[in-house]
Amino acid sequence: MRVDGRRVKGMNSMYHLIPQFLTHRWDSMNMITVDIPLDPIKEYKNKKRVEGVAMNHLAIILAAYIRTAAEYPYLNRFIGNKKVYAHKDFTVSMVVMRPGSDEDTFGKIYLDYTDTIYDVQNKIDNYIVENKKDDNPNSLDKIMKILVNLPGCLNLAGYVLRFMDKHGLLPRAIIEASPFHASLLISNLASIRTNHIYHHVYEFGTTSVAITLGNSRLIPKEKKGEIVFEKTIPMGVVMDERICGGHDFAVAFARLKQYLAKPELLETPPEFEIKEDK
Repeated sequence: MRVDGRRVKGMNSMYHLIPQFLTHRWDSMNMITVDIPLDPIKEYKNKKRVEGVAMNHLAIILAAYIRTAAEYPYLNRFIGNKKVYAHKDFTVSMVVMRPGSDEDTFGKIYLDYTDTIYDVQNKIDNYIVENKKDDNPNSLDKIMKILVNLPGCLNLAGYVLRFMDKHGLLPRAIIEASPFHASLLISNLASIRTNHIYHHVYEFGTTSVAITLGNSRLIPKEKKGEIVFEKTIPMGVVMDERICGGHDFAVAFARLKQYLAKPELLETPPEFEIKEDK
């Protein structure tokens, strides 16, 4: 019985069988680039700025993602020891660079399916402020320091942690500190003026979806019989195909793009009933 997930049983039989044959996340990765039109996001940010509310691209995209996951909860699944689980919460792993140094820290943000775009922005702001403090190491920093300083025991500690993770035996304190145990990994590479990449999903932990945001770019698009160029934010998406079908992913990301075309939809909690993944 895992402390971080509950078994999903109401799936097509094929998805209970697939993890028996595709036993690793790196053996189950599908990758795609999703281009998000930039103009609706810029227009929304400018509108909010006039109202005295600061919004950033990352918060808007994360707010759209958590709303999509509320509608399609299979996005919040993971594979543990060849079984399909649903996360008991929704967490997002993200790296924060510490000012004045080359060091960074890795932690996660706790989101709720009922969060509005304002809630998401506040949580991101608070997360960044807390994790940029040089004198305030987070739980992961403390655990890593302990492991690195274990005399001659680092390999053994790694083996034990991997074994416990596979069999759902990790204590809650480690899971809460671990950025590898999350619903989503996201990295805004545009903030360091870098193109999007296809970030691997970790074999250790429970993260089934990784997203990177890259430098904006122009892509060709047909409009009224003519080819025009549209400015977009490219998202490099890597998914563990064992948590749901390709059609399910396609439907979810189409819905994500609908929310990002009208971010105003995210200003209030979802009006639909949020159902538990079973």
